[in-house]
Amino acid sequence: MSDQEKPRPALPADALSLPAEYYLDEARHATELERLFLGRWFYAGREAEIPDRGDYTLREIGDESLILTRGDDGRIRAFFNVCRHRGTRLCEEPAGTFAGAIRCPYHAWAYDLAGRLLGAPGMDRSPHFRAEDYPLVEARADDWDGHVFLNFAADPPPLAEQLGDLVARFRPWRMAELKLAHRIVYDVAANWKLIVQNYSECLHCPGVHPALQRLSHFLSGENAPPTDSYLGGAMDLRDGIETLSVDGRLVGEVVPGLQGEDLRRVHYYAVLPNLLLSLHPDYLMTHRLRPRGLGRTEIVCEWHFRPESTEAPGFDPRAAVDFWDLTNRQDWHVCEQMQLGLRSRAYRPGPYSPREDLLHAFDKLVRGAE
Repeated sequence: MSDQEKPRPALPADALSLPAEYYLDEARHATELERLFLGRWFYAGREAEIPDRGDYTLREIGDESLILTRGDDGRIRAFFNVCRHRGTRLCEEPAGTFAGAIRCPYHAWAYDLAGRLLGAPGMDRSPHFRAEDYPLVEARADDWDGHVFLNFAADPPPLAEQLGDLVARFRPWRMAELKLAHRIVYDVAANWKLIVQNYSECLHCPGVHPALQRLSHFLSGENAPPTDSYLGGAMDLRDGIETLSVDGRLVGEVVPGLQGEDLRRVHYYAVLPNLLLSLHPDYLMTHRLRPRGLGRTEIVCEWHFRPESTEAPGFDPRAAVDFWDLTNRQDWHVCEQMQLGLRSRAYRPGPYSPREDLLHAFDKLVRGAE
């Protein structure tokens, strides 16, 4: 693809950035969490984090805490971290392994890995008590090629329906087979929407990311038509560049089966509401967003490679990690500066350029959640 700008359709005259209250108003933030996160499938992490029976990890969103654990049948389930006796949180440690049962630390009510109540000390003398009436409350859990998603609805539509054509689009990467090589957790003083918007355009790349610009020209990207489920597109690598790393050379083995343009580009997709997916020829990078408040976002960034890479003697992912850690921190800084600027009485919504069409589409989704 040429580095020259291609003609793009103009956006409507009312294609302006969102008013400041969308980033500063607590009531709007609560509504967004309820409708854009808790009202649809949201990303909870990788299935590989819970490899064996009884293993668990906690996930928090808003005021909710959930226990993700693998049962005797191999299924991953998600239970609200709330005892059915008097509401005590069952787990405090962020991850671990259950020794036979999920046990409340307060009055020792115990549940099996399918959420059934096994024991309730003192309740044997209550004539109307039935253990089967008090299982753990369960959220829906499903997976997509190694990625776990949760949904709070009683009868949600299938995850595949929300993902749409992404399932087929990214099948060649065989993401479930990839192994975690490194993780960094960032605490960013910015609203979660600013992170998604920043990820969805590269007009800022020449000034903010000179190292990225040397490896991939910011005008090489083409966006896929946006949907209510994802925003994204691909950018080409420059001639002689093999992947995005400190020196532009491959860090791991190329994903088997990739062909043609996929060997010469990186795909960037925001799988809404909170998974940023970056697929390289030799590795996968994920960002999991967790709103910690109106102006604070926790971002868990992970690098995943083919097992033949991670298991090879001397494998070192640092060339990819260091490149993206620098790029990430540059992004987080400008997002934090935007959060500060939005607080000014001087801020007014500004016009989007045709290359910011994904942001305009995202804003329409946000407005629709009111």
